[in-house]
Amino acid sequence: MTTAARDLLAAARLRLAEAPRERYGELVQRRRILGVPRAPRVEPRGSAWHLGVLLLTDDGLLATGEIVRAREEVRRGFPAESQRRRAELAAAARRGGFAEGETAHVGWRRIDPDAADDVSEILQLRDGVPSVRWSASGGFIPLSTYLEERIELLLRPLLGSS
Repeated sequence: MTTAARDLLAAARLRLAEAPRERYGELVQRRRILGVPRAPRVEPRGSAWHLGVLLLTDDGLLATGEIVRAREEVRRGFPAESQRRRAELAAAARRGGFAEGETAHVGWRRIDPDAADDVSEILQLRDGVPSVRWSASGGFIPLSTYLEERIELLLRPLLGSS
């Protein structure tokens, strides 16, 4: 990427200094004890500002993965396997130390702004302008525009959105 992308990210960090952060973690399969499997847990790895498809940390940039709210595990029937998976992930986050109801980001990927080029799926240089793909089916928009919109939403949430 260019120094322009690094400069945009640095400026975003300064603007977000007092904004709320969310923690991200890694799903860890714990060792068996006497052959008995132990439930996996999501171990916290840090905190970041959640900016849509991006998680901005103090010194890095991550692509957002799955987002769950930590909660105690409860037995219930699920009409869909995807719901069961999300419930298991939420329980793993709670077991890993996330507070009840706390947002946990799991499955994130590191993005190296210096290595991002035309093959990056999220961050690319488009006509010399650092750009971000804002959704899987969406196109690319300039990173400066994307950050401005996302920072504004984080600093001044829409009424009824919190």
